[in-house]
Amino acid sequence: MKKFAIFIYGIVSYVVFLASFLYAIGFMGQLLVPKSINSGEASGMTESIIINLVLLSLFAVQHSVMARPAFKKWWTKIISPAIERSTYVLLTSLLLFLIFWKWQPMTTNVWNIEGETYVLIINIVFWIGWIIVLLSTFMINHFHLFGLDQVYTKLKSKPPTGLKFTEKLFYKIVRHPIMTGFIIAFWATPVMTQGHLLFAVVTTLYILIAVKYLEERDLKKELGDTYISYQKRVPMLIPFLKFGKKE
Repeated sequence: MKKFAIFIYGIVSYVVFLASFLYAIGFMGQLLVPKSINSGEASGMTESIIINLVLLSLFAVQHSVMARPAFKKWWTKIISPAIERSTYVLLTSLLLFLIFWKWQPMTTNVWNIEGETYVLIINIVFWIGWIIVLLSTFMINHFHLFGLDQVYTKLKSKPPTGLKFTEKLFYKIVRHPIMTGFIIAFWATPVMTQGHLLFAVVTTLYILIAVKYLEERDLKKELGDTYISYQKRVPMLIPFLKFGKKE
């Protein structure tokens, strides 16, 4: 019964993640959701900036701290290792929903690109970003990344398959294609408002800092020379550019 409960918990966590991922697309693209990045009742500029920065900071702290090996080592002394990833995914998804709910719109336009062809191109780039994110997760084991592998193998009394280092497809072009996809999706909009710009700038800065100073450090410790060699050959986030490679 305990193994079955763990399995159900993992399924629920994944469903919540999937809902938050789909809502994020609608939120950023203003598509088919009750509240998007530019909708809702506006507050004063200062109040909106403070609230939005607090929301993004809460997400950044949770997302970074819970992903660190030291935290995982401590955390799995309290909860079953089989649900560690599912719990991380669940809390991350719930914080995303909090951002969607409480985000304060700042609707003054920074740019507004007109012309059907230009708008179509930008919207295609927007969708390409999200597709890159999704496909990249399958290239490194989507089901382990979001906790399903761990709860399923626990149910079957088997060891989890784990995440495998890979240099195939997108990972031959950049080391962190998931984050590259997010950056593309966050910036690709024909109408950039102040609120959208704040979201894009803060999340991009967070990605750059978290990847360079946290994720890369952990990967070097885990993979050693294999990852150091990979750093020298493949850019971090921007394809085909020397910037982001380790000298």
